Amino acid sequence: MTPMLLAWVFLLAPLQEGTVTRNLDDALASKFAGLALKAIEKPYPYKPAHVLLGDTDVLPPRALHPVFHGAYDWHSAVHGHWVLARLLRLRPHLPEAPLMRAALGRQFTTAALAGEAAYFSRPHAGPFERPYGWSWLLKLADELRAWDDPDAKKWSTSMRPLEEVIIQRYLGYFPKQTYPIRHGVHANTAFGLTFALDYARASGEKKLEALLVERARSYYGKDADAPARWEPDGADFFSPSLCEADLMRRVLPAAEFTGWFHRFLPGIPQGEPKGLLLPATVSDRTDPQIVHLDGLNISRAWCLEGVALTLPENDPARRVLLAAAAVHAKEGLAHVTSGDYAGEHWLASFATHLMTWKEGR
Repeated sequence: MTPMLLAWVFLLAPLQEGTVTRNLDDALASKFAGLALKAIEKPYPYKPAHVLLGDTDVLPPRALHPVFHGAYDWHSAVHGHWVLARLLRLRPHLPEAPLMRAALGRQFTTAALAGEAAYFSRPHAGPFERPYGWSWLLKLADELRAWDDPDAKKWSTSMRPLEEVIIQRYLGYFPKQTYPIRHGVHANTAFGLTFALDYARASGEKKLEALLVERARSYYGKDADAPARWEPDGADFFSPSLCEADLMRRVLPAAEFTGWFHRFLPGIPQGEPKGLLLPATVSDRTDPQIVHLDGLNISRAWCLEGVALTLPENDPARRVLLAAAAVHAKEGLAHVTSGDYAGEHWLASFATHLMTWKEGR
């Protein structure tokens, strides 16, 4: 183990398990809520993923997407709405709560959500937001269903047609995807299955759950000695290897996962590969691709922690992973409110997930 990693372990040794990233106080929650409110109501700049079928398809985002038309792109708008729903459910006393509830009420109308569902029936819309936006939409639907609140129940009912479209997208596409996509951005297959599996189990969607478990085992069950020393790529917001491990801890029984993990990343107990356990350097937070690396540090933190807490308490990898989770969380969370929209339109969602994944579901 390197001296730096060994120092992390000794530093973290007194901490109680599960406290590495659990410190979302009201002040920080308010900041995240403010970023999400600002983003979902900001129409431009906007990056469409829209296939033009003719001149008449040149339309403003709000005409194409009645709900998810802010926050730079569709998927960021989806997880911006998730931030508001999550924080309203877990922190209902925030001073921003009335604004958050009003914003969701304006957006989550039956007609608007039906319009979002209808978009997916357009010609050439099959790959739209596959699978990153799909996964976040199911996470948003899961959040509304878990929230015991009259408004949330109404919004959940209105979202059901869109939810069903996404379920059918998973059921129709993934049996045909022979090989996983492993790079660390939107098309990453492991992340696309992860939130969807959480959703399927929480909502009782047995057919979806069975497909996702089968696909995960087929894609990743025999993986060993992952080339994680090559990480990160220059625009990653996911670690391909850690996203895969975060999925497989959900799929495999604990004992089977432990064996799989040590074959997959055998150097972790020795603090290797260093590039996977040290936070990424972010050189320009005004660049929309480079700032992805702030999100990488945050998503690595939740994967590292989730995997660590799945391993046996005496596993030699456990403390190394928790130590790495702590330094990644510290580095990533320090830059959620950077002052530049390139990161601020989406990083609050990653931060909120990191800091609430154990108290939410």
